Amino acid sequence: MTLNHLNLSVQDVPTARTFFETYFAFKCEDSKPNDTLSVLSGTNGFVLVLMNQRLNERGNHNYPDAFHIGFFLDNEAEVIALFDKLKDGGIALEQQPQKIRRAFGFYFHFQGVMIEIGSQVNSVE
Repeated sequence: MTLNHLNLSVQDVPTARTFFETYFAFKCEDSKPNDTLSVLSGTNGFVLVLMNQRLNERGNHNYPDAFHIGFFLDNEAEVIALFDKLKDGGIALEQQPQKIRRAFGFYFHFQGVMIEIGSQVNSVE
């Protein structure tokens, strides 16, 4: 069994779509009228659906505190390069990349979603 898609509720679908296309190489496959929903394809057939939070029937617009999505890169240099690209693009970053447990990475928030960027630490303690 394979996890093949994730539906994220976001504040601004066009801005979120551009963010995921620019920094995470997703490609938009389908956008609905009035920018209420966009379907993006990622690597390995993964599908990311961005849905405007106004479509939440019960009005819940918040994720639990620990909820996050993560992107695992091949090495620390790629983590630093993505951090710099995000920073240069004006994305608000709350912390510098650093060793976190057995990984090297950082967390930040975008449109209410916590995002983790990391790689496996090469050295063994």
